Amino acid sequence: MKLFPESAIYQLEFDKIKVLLVAHCKTEYAKSKAENLRIHTKKEFIEPQLQQTHEYKLLLLNHLLFPDDTIINLNKEIKLLGIEGAVLSGDELLQIKKLTGNIRQLFRWFDTERKIAYPALALIIKETYFEKKIIELIDDVLDETGNVKDNASENLASIRLILYKIRNELRRIFNRLVSRLNKQGYLADIEESFMNGRRVLAVFAEQKRMVKGILHGESDSRRTSFIEPEETSELNNNIYSLEIEERREVHKILQSLTAKLSVYSELLKDYHDILGEFDFIKAKAKLAIDIGGNYPTLHDKAFLKLENAYHPLLYLYNKRSGKTTIPVTITLDDKNRILVISGPNAGGKTVTLKTVGLLQMMMQSGLLVSCSSDSEFGIFKQLMIHIGDTQSLEFELSTYSSHLKNMKYFMENSNGKTLFFIDELGSGSDPNLGGAFAEVIMDELAKKHSLGIVTTHYLNLKVMANKVPGIVNGAMAFDEKNLKPLYKLIIGKPGSSYTFSIAERIGLHPSLINKAKQLVDEDHFSLDKLLNRTEQDLQKIDEDKKKLAHLLNENERLKKEMETLMNTERHRQQVELLQHQNKISEEKLAGLRDLDRKLRYLVIEWRKTENKEEVIKMMQSLLFKQNEKQVQEKQQKKFDTNFVETGEEINLGDNVKMKNNRQVGIVKEIRGKKAIIQIGVMPINVDIADLVAVKEKVE
Repeated sequence: MKLFPESAIYQLEFDKIKVLLVAHCKTEYAKSKAENLRIHTKKEFIEPQLQQTHEYKLLLLNHLLFPDDTIINLNKEIKLLGIEGAVLSGDELLQIKKLTGNIRQLFRWFDTERKIAYPALALIIKETYFEKKIIELIDDVLDETGNVKDNASENLASIRLILYKIRNELRRIFNRLVSRLNKQGYLADIEESFMNGRRVLAVFAEQKRMVKGILHGESDSRRTSFIEPEETSELNNNIYSLEIEERREVHKILQSLTAKLSVYSELLKDYHDILGEFDFIKAKAKLAIDIGGNYPTLHDKAFLKLENAYHPLLYLYNKRSGKTTIPVTITLDDKNRILVISGPNAGGKTVTLKTVGLLQMMMQSGLLVSCSSDSEFGIFKQLMIHIGDTQSLEFELSTYSSHLKNMKYFMENSNGKTLFFIDELGSGSDPNLGGAFAEVIMDELAKKHSLGIVTTHYLNLKVMANKVPGIVNGAMAFDEKNLKPLYKLIIGKPGSSYTFSIAERIGLHPSLINKAKQLVDEDHFSLDKLLNRTEQDLQKIDEDKKKLAHLLNENERLKKEMETLMNTERHRQQVELLQHQNKISEEKLAGLRDLDRKLRYLVIEWRKTENKEEVIKMMQSLLFKQNEKQVQEKQQKKFDTNFVETGEEINLGDNVKMKNNRQVGIVKEIRGKKAIIQIGVMPINVDIADLVAVKEKVE
């Protein structure tokens, strides 16, 4: 991306983002990439980097193990591999083995399922392969501590075997000498001592002439002399010679191993870069978690739609201070290309401008941005910015001259792929003349189809935004009652500077305020006052909307609770009905089972007894009683539906119920203890004791 001026990186504080990123890097490779972070202009470069960071962020948030924790910086060692005749030490070769082992773990981690789940991360190892021969070559020569193995060559094995035998012989002779001389009282210390790599005796200085051998030195106090006995001199000489041969053979073996590995120098460099790349992606993911960064939608055109965006540095500062950061939502597209933000000083205009510019630079650098994942970003070829006092002492330019010089560059070089930011357009000159030039500048930028944000206090620019296609107003909300900025951007309306309101609130004398009002053009003052009142009205409308939304949500909650209660009651009633029906069915089933049991008994009796008539009577009695029971139940049900017992004395004309069969009739005649009742068209003579007085139910 082309930046104007070059200091835009510092003005938008992109350099501070890079410092935060470097702090998360562990390898020199990753730190170098972070310090030299590029701002790309091609979607095919930006999108994979965003996707990789997003995938690694998911790994961190889900606490999934990824095999890239080992940090190895092997630039020097890998360069040596490419130089003919170079020799790597055992420790350096172990680091090469460790690097290759890490790559093996990465290839094992990226199985088929993970390649599908993390396609962007899998791309990093797509163009390489794991070479197991590297580890095999090193394991053939070195042990786990980095020492060359005895069997690395026949010559080395022979040398070390001879050394082993001679050292054992030397130890035997030396121990015998120490035992003898110690008994004679010549030794100051019976512990083993070495001087110049040779085994020596620690002899009292006054006794040194009593021990034959070579004097190698004395202690600092001169009380002890270190003597190599003549009995061990030849053995020490042999050991010294063999150790030299051993070192030569080890060097030869390491040189041969280094030469064999040199053919893999480019592959090992790729391995080294891969681990560095994963470290770099991990650092970007950690930074994203710190600033609440998300993966937005990317478009290959000039477009910007920020949803709930934060300035990442302000977000971190407020998070440490326990404060809330107010998000901003902005859309710049073909219809609304230039946003003119007005409002009081210290209300958040410049912060809003910097937020948009910094997030755009971060996104085009492959960093996740601190805004909602619903946000959408386009790609711009150049970014221009003019913030604050850019007076140039070198060229003796005034503030306004410097301002116009920058605006000249903006107008001459901007195009449909330009994103620009101008803080306090037109400031530094006579308000009327500066405002006029500001209109010309903004109109020209609109014609170039550039996208950008302008902050201003000029009323003519606020009015212009409502008349020129592609330019839209925005205002930073302000609480006039408490004299506090709300740091909230309202799109679609201009904002008041609250000049006189602020003067009144801080206690400036009313006569001075009135005098200032008289000096201001009436139309100008009326418009600012109108903007002031409109903004406060809109804030009240917003509050009312919030209250209404709360009430609607509460109403919806109560409605759902009522529906839940109704459904619960309906379910309870259905359960009770089913239970009642099941009870009736169970009673019928029990009766049928009882009847079946009795019939089976009668069948058995029929087969066993000769008196068949008795069994027939029992069967008739059983069936008759069963039918009678059913009739009685039917009659009882009919009676329960239409009549109710009164328990009163029975008289002529009363409705009565027969106790034996529950039939209901009317008393026609009473003869002592007998009564004649009429059921339908048939009169029946029954005992009064078998009757119960009833009356019809009244609904």
